[in-house]
Amino acid sequence: MEKVQRISVIDLLKSKDYGKTVCVKGWVRTKRGNKNVIFIAVNDGSTLKNIQVVADVVKFDENLLKQITTGTSVCICGVLVESQGGGQAVEIHAETVKIYGTADETYPLQKKGHSMEFLREIAHLRPRTNTFGAIFRIRHNMAFAIHKYFHERGFFYFHTPIITASDCEGAGQMFQVTTLDLKNIKKTSDGDVDFSEDFYGKPASLTVSGQLEGELAATALGLIYTFGPTFRAENSNTPRHLSEFWMIEPEMAFYEIDDNMQLAEDFIKYCIRWALDNCTDDIKFLCDMFDKELIDRLNFVLANDFVRLKYSEGIKILEDAIANGHKFEFPVYWGTDLAAEHERFLVEQHFKRPVILTDYPKEIKSFYMKQNDDGKTVRAMDVLFPKIGEIIGGSQREEDFEKLKKRAVEMDIPDKDIWWYMDTRRYGTVPHSGFGLGFERLILFVTGMTNIRDVIPFPRTPKNIEF
Repeated sequence: MEKVQRISVIDLLKSKDYGKTVCVKGWVRTKRGNKNVIFIAVNDGSTLKNIQVVADVVKFDENLLKQITTGTSVCICGVLVESQGGGQAVEIHAETVKIYGTADETYPLQKKGHSMEFLREIAHLRPRTNTFGAIFRIRHNMAFAIHKYFHERGFFYFHTPIITASDCEGAGQMFQVTTLDLKNIKKTSDGDVDFSEDFYGKPASLTVSGQLEGELAATALGLIYTFGPTFRAENSNTPRHLSEFWMIEPEMAFYEIDDNMQLAEDFIKYCIRWALDNCTDDIKFLCDMFDKELIDRLNFVLANDFVRLKYSEGIKILEDAIANGHKFEFPVYWGTDLAAEHERFLVEQHFKRPVILTDYPKEIKSFYMKQNDDGKTVRAMDVLFPKIGEIIGGSQREEDFEKLKKRAVEMDIPDKDIWWYMDTRRYGTVPHSGFGLGFERLILFVTGMTNIRDVIPFPRTPKNIEF
């Protein structure tokens, strides 16, 4: 038989070239049959669905057919025909079968249910399951939609450093980067580590955010966004935390807080709409398997304008709820940083739609946020979603040099660490705003999964760096 060009499963399932000889390459999901005919389900990752291959036993060597088990990789050529069975429009009647690699009885992904915990232990194989195939195709589509959204609106994709000497959040939970010999660290006369011997000549870490450098770019290019990995050495073993995660951070010159809120709402609705339009099969599968309300919840976000709510008003609503008998695990008072349970109450029970909470107390927010005239609050904004809580955090940035300098002093941020950042307020300062979206939080919402470890290919968490 002459060489036949491979066609992906997703394209074969759409094809109506009945009678044409085609070639499919992929992995066997299931094999069943009898002494006369064998049915092989082949998947190549391009779609949730398999293509059925029908093989007449008499055409093939018995030992070859015995080697075809779940997990085996194959190249099968044959004639594309209309399927007589239900569930698929086409199938392939096999003429040649080639095995690339067998999978013996130890292959862990047999045709049965597997727990999420077990699949995390075999993260190198879990993309082959229907669940993780769906999640990672959705993850790809979300990344594509993000770049498409910003490109079409005149934003420039800006690459900020992964290795940095600044801690933009002031959290101090950063991974250190060093070339020093940890078994023989030289000390200064004061007993401190002598970083003059290190690669950069000073302490360096993995970034927690590209925001500060993004602001520099926005004051030159106008509209920019970053999209890259960020790292936080927070010892939190929870379903909501990773030590390595991806962030999308747009920064916009001449945007004030209202512009920022509008962009955040429009952006996240665009991403959700893209998922519903372009990941239909995968989302429906996850809805059927894990979260029956998933599609309704996604449409709910699209159908509703987000509430704009001041922090002080939100606290009053929560206090009234407590007075009426509602119980929260964490206390509620003006000045506290709201917990996820407080955020979800506002979204799911009180307003029954997404909320953008604004004007937080300055004491619980970062030094760079623009101060309001009341002297107590800053123009921060958090977008709160059902089931997730905060999905976006941002603010209008303080553009006034003297106010920013004073706030940095109050928060013990040395000028030597941010002099370059302060220069943007010295030279042609402008009102500007930005926000950050944790990519994995978005994927959690769009897929309906409940553990953030299950929406990134190889999760990095405390004591876990296996793959």
